Amino acid sequence: MTRILFVGALHHPEALLAQQAAAREQGARAPLFPSTNMYHFYERELIARGCVLDVFWRNLPARARNNPAAARSERFSERLTLRKVVQGALNRLPVQWQPELRARNAALLRHAAHFQPDVVWLIGDNRVITPDTLAELKRRHGCRLLYVSGTSPIVFSHPIERAAARLYDWALVNDFYHGVQWQELGTPRMLCLPLAGVDPDFHAPRPAHAPPDWDVSFVGTLVPHHLYNERVAALSALREFRLGVWSVHDVPSELKPFYRGAALGDETMDILSASPMTVNPHGDFMRYGGNLRLFEAAGLGVFQLVDDRPGVAVWFKPDEHLVIYRSPADLRDKVAYYLKHEDERRAIAEAARAHALAHHTYAQRVEALQALGIV
Repeated sequence: MTRILFVGALHHPEALLAQQAAAREQGARAPLFPSTNMYHFYERELIARGCVLDVFWRNLPARARNNPAAARSERFSERLTLRKVVQGALNRLPVQWQPELRARNAALLRHAAHFQPDVVWLIGDNRVITPDTLAELKRRHGCRLLYVSGTSPIVFSHPIERAAARLYDWALVNDFYHGVQWQELGTPRMLCLPLAGVDPDFHAPRPAHAPPDWDVSFVGTLVPHHLYNERVAALSALREFRLGVWSVHDVPSELKPFYRGAALGDETMDILSASPMTVNPHGDFMRYGGNLRLFEAAGLGVFQLVDDRPGVAVWFKPDEHLVIYRSPADLRDKVAYYLKHEDERRAIAEAARAHALAHHTYAQRVEALQALGIV
């Protein structure tokens, strides 16, 4: 019975609070993660296999660490704000000079002392938990330390994450190249799963309530520009089509005419399911590929056009499960072609769903981790 302590940041507290309240009303176990988060599906699979789970939200104030309502929903903007200036200045200070962050590290040690973890699953983009705290967790509990992330340590990681690289027993990554980067920083072992997958119950085709007033959809992040330049360029090439764009963050000016609002969880699944096709350009920092949408769209049985990344052809067969494009102009031409060939779209989308259910479920992800003795 493996005891796993997740250490992460809660970005959409309203979703978690609503789902916890609904579970309590039904007399069910309250989830640790909202269904907008892929860890919700890991939670279900790990519990089904007898694991005992808990979570420590490192972005909650130390005085309210057990209260998800204390978290703030995050919306990224490229605009300069006073909050960004203050936070940027604080980020430059060593953690030991910041009483609040010291308190959160101490709270994690107390939490772990109560829970007694066999595994600490550290979710990426950690700007709070120090290498000293992680070393102390390993010393006290003899636990394995997993660093789990879908982003590049070169582009995104905080100095305290890189300083702790030699403490991580495993780096679990979506993008193979990110795993190599963590090994170069000193992490002894890495595994490119990829992390994202399909839950057959959640990632299933959904009936549309009405015909969509868009032909091509995109749901995801588009700012800051220097991280999503290729994504913005791809979508900008489709302005002659009926394009629908959804994002919980800001949208560049050239795509604002196509912006339909925010979408998370079930809303995202409904939008994708209703779409004749969806476009999935990876962020500029994912050179190997393997983002969340790649597997979600396949699981929903949605026809998707994906940028040319080596990992895409490892996990799916181009032209059988999805279609690869190699430039914005190529994307534009393929969108025009497949809008006129519905039968081909449907055949590819159905093959993608069958392939995802056969090879890319969260159950299979967890089985792979257990087979290697990681969890």
